[in-house]
Amino acid sequence: MTTIAPLTQNNAELIANTWHYDGMYSFYDMSADPEDYEEILSPKLRSDHYFQVVTQNQLTGFFMVEPTDQSSIVEVGLGMKPLLTGQGAGKQFVQLILAYVSAHHHPETIIFDVAEFNVRAQKCYRNLGFMPVKRHLQATNGGQYPFVEMQLILNADSDHR
Repeated sequence: MTTIAPLTQNNAELIANTWHYDGMYSFYDMSADPEDYEEILSPKLRSDHYFQVVTQNQLTGFFMVEPTDQSSIVEVGLGMKPLLTGQGAGKQFVQLILAYVSAHHHPETIIFDVAEFNVRAQKCYRNLGFMPVKRHLQATNGGQYPFVEMQLILNADSDHR
């Protein structure tokens, strides 16, 4: 059984301090970016935007939902437990998050901003209907890195709503 709930302080600390990804994916370690690290650890900064995904009493991932300038569009960021990545579980994980975001936020469009090198995630998102819409430099991890903005436009008649 999988549940989604607001991210607890204990799980925020677990993610920030113990989740470390291999190789180039260490880019996603919370400790790689002081602002991300501070945000996930601070209940005030996390506000009501961060959620945890728990499967069979084990923390399997988290995500955050950020409103944009347009009320019909939300940006979603996510992270899967390092030991679970690269094993083909991404599609189901992302589908679960999309269903939750659709049901609770009712967006017309969902945006993912993914590091350009992360072809594995881009392929997963494309398989779920996301389309790349622009490339840009993102300030993160102490530098400027190329990112790809991917969008999923939800049909008003789809099951996502």
